[in-house]
Amino acid sequence: MKKTWSLLALLVLSQGVTAQTFPAKPIRLVVPFAPGGSSSIVARAVAIEMEKGLGQPIVIENKGGGGGNVAMLEVAKADPDGYTLIIGHVGSLAMNPFMYDKLPYDVDRDFAPVSLLAIVPAIFVVHESVPAKDLREFVALAKKEPGKMYYGSAGNGSAGHLAMEYLKQATGIDIQHVPYKGTGPNIIDLVAGRTQAASAGTPPLMPHVKAGKLRVIAVGSAKRLQTLSGVGTVAEQGYPGFETSQWYGLNVAAKTPEAIIRRLSAEAAKAAKSPPVLERFAADDAEGIGSTPAEYAAFVKKEQERWSKVVRAAKIKAD
Repeated sequence: MKKTWSLLALLVLSQGVTAQTFPAKPIRLVVPFAPGGSSSIVARAVAIEMEKGLGQPIVIENKGGGGGNVAMLEVAKADPDGYTLIIGHVGSLAMNPFMYDKLPYDVDRDFAPVSLLAIVPAIFVVHESVPAKDLREFVALAKKEPGKMYYGSAGNGSAGHLAMEYLKQATGIDIQHVPYKGTGPNIIDLVAGRTQAASAGTPPLMPHVKAGKLRVIAVGSAKRLQTLSGVGTVAEQGYPGFETSQWYGLNVAAKTPEAIIRRLSAEAAKAAKSPPVLERFAADDAEGIGSTPAEYAAFVKKEQERWSKVVRAAKIKAD
């Protein structure tokens, strides 16, 4: 019995010493997508501020492929010492587990939550030729001509695909899906009028909205956006409880010492709420959050419940 207590005491002491000396070297932050997207923007903005508090550089590594699964597997197998972080995303944490028949890791078992960093609202747009000024008119039009309109997405199983399927389920409309290989090709055809609708974050869509080629009919977030204050949310336009957004958090490998997770969480939350980061996020209508590990875990669970229902009802399988 004394030996057991001694081992426990040594374990607690060693964790305390580790936390006090952490970090003693550069930290690696893996972004599970190609450079240039919102995930990279969030990672770089937050990392710059976290470095100030941690006293060590944070090296960002973009590692795309497999809808984020390649990077997720690598971090799941990393040493649980707090020196390898990954950007958690609505796709990798709340959608992929239900779209793939089998993943080489378990998002709940193999990762520990650190902090929710940012939420980027999704918007719903239509081509300028579509005679609908808002969501109510769009729904009425789609119900009048079921199956005749087409919406594009960045690919089968993408966030935009699921957002539109979620909208279809909530409103009872029948519009057809056209998957593209990326956001760029999707928007090119939408602006040209070859498809009639889409959903994405504001950055790739707003230039075309301002040019008059696209019209925003609804905002997917729980509240209106400052830059689109005249556009109602989906919930406001008759569908209470509807909410869809891109979100980004910070995760580490499971079994990372709690003291290290608390340290990382405190610095991440401080960074996400710092003036430089909030200013950068505001440019893309993103909201800086910063949360405790428990708050982040509860948020992910709620999102998993939401998107698992959408995926199953729409019978979506990732390519």
